[in-house]
Amino acid sequence: MLTIDSLKEYGANVEEGLTRCVNRESLYLRLVGKAAVSPDFERLETAIDNRDYEDAFQAAHGLKGVVNNLALTPLKAPIEEITEHLRAKEEIDYSRLLAEIKDAHDRLKAIVE
Repeated sequence: MLTIDSLKEYGANVEEGLTRCVNRESLYLRLVGKAAVSPDFERLETAIDNRDYEDAFQAAHGLKGVVNNLALTPLKAPIEEITEHLRAKEEIDYSRLLAEIKDAHDRLKAIVE
């Protein structure tokens, strides 16, 4: 169940996220719920699988903004890292970063559902 406490247990910096939502808990929770089902997670993985690094960068960059604004800490580091590799159009093995993102995203979705 999506609550402030469940997000704290997840590892989100809830105080920071709430501050960005002018301390409106209902707004923060609604935005986190929308972020959890963002199609950009699937778009990122598909684009990398297809070696479409420009589209992958666009998806990662969008996720980076959302994750940082909502202070979803478990997603922050891997999304920031993958964004910078994609910005540089590096043809590297993205599997480790995708696995970290998928794990943190799956845990977030479980809270939201």
